[in-house]
Amino acid sequence: MPSTTRTLRGLALAGCLALTFSAPAFAAGEETDETKPPPKTETTTKCADGKVWDKKKKECVTPNKQTFNDDDLYKAAREFAYAGQYDNAITVLNLARNQNDPRILNYLGYANRKAGRMELGMSYYRKALQADGNYILARSYMGQALMEQGDEQGARVQLVEIRDRGGENTWAYRSLLQSLRGYRTY
Repeated sequence: MPSTTRTLRGLALAGCLALTFSAPAFAAGEETDETKPPPKTETTTKCADGKVWDKKKKECVTPNKQTFNDDDLYKAAREFAYAGQYDNAITVLNLARNQNDPRILNYLGYANRKAGRMELGMSYYRKALQADGNYILARSYMGQALMEQGDEQGARVQLVEIRDRGGENTWAYRSLLQSLRGYRTY
C-alpha cells in the first residue's frame, strides 16, 4: 500500500476518532443510563402529588428551581415519565432553567405523547432535534410516535438516521426496531 494511501487512511481514522470523542455525553452511538429506562427511586415509590425525593433532607419535597438543578429535575422527570406519571413529569420539566436542552425537550415530547397529546409531543421532538440532530433518543421516540400514527416509512427514516449517526448498537435503535416489528413501544 503506498504511503500516501496509508497516511490518508490514518488521517480519516483520526478524524473519526476525534468526532467520536468530542461528542456530548448523550450523543449518538453511546449506551448510557439516558437511553435506558431509569431505575425506580423514592420519587416514584414513596412520593405522591408530583413531589420528588430530596436526598439531603431524606423526604419528599415539592421541586423548585432553587432546590434542584436541571440534571436533578431531568432525572426526576424521566422517572415520572417511565412510571406513567406524565403530568408530574411535565410539571418538573417545566421547572428546568434551560428549556432548550434537548433532553428536556425530548422528555416533554415523550410525556405529552404518552399523555395523549401527540402533536404537542411531536413538536417537542422536532425542537430537541433542532437543538441536537445527533440526539438519537429523540429520534427513537419520534419514530415510535410515527409508528403510533401509522407512518412506518417515517419511523424507518428515523431508524436509518440513528444507524447513520453511529447508534446502531444502542437501546434507542433496538427500541425503535422493536416498535417497527410490532413490539412494545416507549
